[in-house]
Amino acid sequence: MSYRSRDRIFQAVNAILLGIISLITFFPLYYVFVVSFTEPSAYRSSELQLFPKAWSLDSYKYLMSTNAFLNATGNSVFLALVGTALSLLITSCLAYAISRKRLLGRKIIMLLILLTTLFNPGIIPPYLLVRDLHLINSIWSLILPVLTNGWYVLLMKGFFDSIPTSLEEAARIDGCNDVSVWYRVILPLSLPSLAAFGLFYAVAYWNTFFTALLYINEFSKQPLQVLLQNMLIDASTAAGGSVAAEMMSEQRIPPETLKMAAVVIATVPILLVYPFLQKHFAKGAMVGSVKE
Repeated sequence: MSYRSRDRIFQAVNAILLGIISLITFFPLYYVFVVSFTEPSAYRSSELQLFPKAWSLDSYKYLMSTNAFLNATGNSVFLALVGTALSLLITSCLAYAISRKRLLGRKIIMLLILLTTLFNPGIIPPYLLVRDLHLINSIWSLILPVLTNGWYVLLMKGFFDSIPTSLEEAARIDGCNDVSVWYRVILPLSLPSLAAFGLFYAVAYWNTFFTALLYINEFSKQPLQVLLQNMLIDASTAAGGSVAAEMMSEQRIPPETLKMAAVVIATVPILLVYPFLQKHFAKGAMVGSVKE
């Protein structure tokens, strides 16, 4: 058997194996989508739905009519929008500051930022800090403790280093101070980087779960991921939560279709945002890798 024949067989086997793995990975997502749009009566008549016998938006309509789900969705939207904006603001300011060599104590500040990426304080110190700041049961407890990320600061600092200093000098000749240079020169040139890190922050805030369990005790202030977890487990038990149990008590709609609809709602927003940022994301990943 020639080398070309063996290579074709190898590629064919790889294509088959990767195709099978892709189908296995994609099927749970497809099943969730199908069940969420299935007519409740049609779902009751069969256990496995590979394609909706009758399309229906009843599960989505019911979820969007409940105050608990709307409050949780609103909390997650607030976290994603406000948290991402504030995180980008703080991260870009700090990255720009340490990228300027004239900053006093620059090396010490960079070392301290690096230490935050190497060591994790655990759970108790952040909880004690949030408690002493009287942020328990406050939506800000999910934003302020994670307002920036040391690794993102260092990466953005590397991006700012690639911007020619001649642009900053020209802006200073025109009368700009540090804030004006950062706002009028650095940020407009940093849109690819801001888009990439904004996506990272948005996904993290939208998927906020563990910290919400630690700091938020009121159901009305919990984000969507916590409510979704309460819905996915047995809502009739104490672990399911009284709010989730109340939502799942609707007998006209099967709990399974409500769960699947909630999963789709919790997943789709990030999937819709990513295509709009993909161009900037790819550009931001490449900037600084090649120097002229």
